[in-house]
Amino acid sequence: MLPLVAGLTACDDFSALKGLKEQGELRWVLDKSIDTKATEEIPDTNDFLLTIRDGDGSILYEGNYGDSPQYLKVDPGSYTIRVMSIPFSAPAFARPQYGDEQVVVVSAGQKITAHLNCTLQNAGIRLKIAPDFLTTFPDGVLFVSQNSVKLKYTYTEKRIAYMFPGKVSVILYNNAQDQTLFTRELEPREILTVSISAPANGSASGQVKVAVDTSKVWSNEQYVIGGDNDSGSGNDGGEWKNAIAVGDAYKHVGETGVWLYGYIVGGDLTSAGKSVKTDGISKNTHIALAERSSITAKEDCVAVELPKGSVRDALNLVGHPDLRGRRVYVKGNIVESYFGTTGLKGTSEYHLN
Repeated sequence: MLPLVAGLTACDDFSALKGLKEQGELRWVLDKSIDTKATEEIPDTNDFLLTIRDGDGSILYEGNYGDSPQYLKVDPGSYTIRVMSIPFSAPAFARPQYGDEQVVVVSAGQKITAHLNCTLQNAGIRLKIAPDFLTTFPDGVLFVSQNSVKLKYTYTEKRIAYMFPGKVSVILYNNAQDQTLFTRELEPREILTVSISAPANGSASGQVKVAVDTSKVWSNEQYVIGGDNDSGSGNDGGEWKNAIAVGDAYKHVGETGVWLYGYIVGGDLTSAGKSVKTDGISKNTHIALAERSSITAKEDCVAVELPKGSVRDALNLVGHPDLRGRRVYVKGNIVESYFGTTGLKGTSEYHLN
């Protein structure tokens, strides 16, 4: 009986080992555009907040998108990936929050890439206050209010007040009394514009006129992520705002005069190995760009030629090692292979953030 029991135990152990499955590979990328009509500057995607959790809720990564690893080796199962441009915990001016959350399932040995489509998560309200309102209520104060939080809306305020989707009220404080002018339900991604006026010589009661613009500001304009209102230097004429991302460069091989954007991650691509060199750069003739600053795998980078002249003087890492990790827009001709990866040759213009 003892040999039989031992044999059964061995079979059980072998069965458990046999049940182990090969790990998969989880990757994530941000889509290359943000849809919105809001005019505030879109944050640098390197600073977006990224959280990756497994099916049990345990955190696998939490931190800036730009610092995240290129991929994670994970066990088969479901994973939640969430990215947000900024935290948003209370109504505030000029605080648009862009983000996305997706659940992906990774099978044994499978390579999965989650494409995160960042859209406006909160809502906003903007007041247009007519001159006659100031005449009628010279001491009046307007507030936008939500969940017991009140934002003072001065007569010169031009910014959008961002709120959580839900009920928002506009309140007039005058003669030591609050008067709710109206309450509106805001939907996600809705920017509501309200015109407020009052007839001349009116009283402090019942004279306020409110005109609500019922057209919702949904996404119908594309902005390159991070390219909206950025300031920089270079010899460009503004065309950089229509740049394509490094990750899409391979789709444009053979095209000339193309604007491309990415993060400077290293150089010295003539060196052997699968990764770009990140410090002690000795070559000033080229740099490597990637979709986020943490990427160093050569195959995921675009090699950018720096011809002699102003472009090389401004962007080379020999003279400017502090540029590593900075976002840059460059114009040139996309080629299939340059130092063993997709390349940009004949770089003629640049825009540096």
